Amino acid sequence: MTRNPVQRLFDWKIRGIRWIEIIGLVCVAAMVFSVYVAKAAAARESAAIGQLERQIAVNSQRVRLLRAEAARLERPGRLEALSRDAGLAPVEMKRHADEDALAALKPAPAPPAPAADAAPATVEVAR
Repeated sequence: MTRNPVQRLFDWKIRGIRWIEIIGLVCVAAMVFSVYVAKAAAARESAAIGQLERQIAVNSQRVRLLRAEAARLERPGRLEALSRDAGLAPVEMKRHADEDALAALKPAPAPPAPAADAAPATVEVAR
């Protein structure tokens, strides 16, 4: 009588334990280990996400403080008082130039820079 190969696998025993039971136990142990590893990795990622969220909250608070400080420093009344203390005043309209006067306001061209020697000097070393 010929037996089915799958049936032989189920019947094959080592010291009273069937191979299929050993294989099943190894598979269950591998699954338990993989779930443990996955949970540990998820916990690490969760901790990293929490840390990044805390950093984002701190940075957003710093941004709000910096924007408030910039708004305080850019207040028109404060800038006007500082400019008055420095002796600055608004430009008068009579100093405004028209198109004909623009040519006279053109800055003078800068003098050309002195050119370096094109060929570097060679030094002979006596031996």
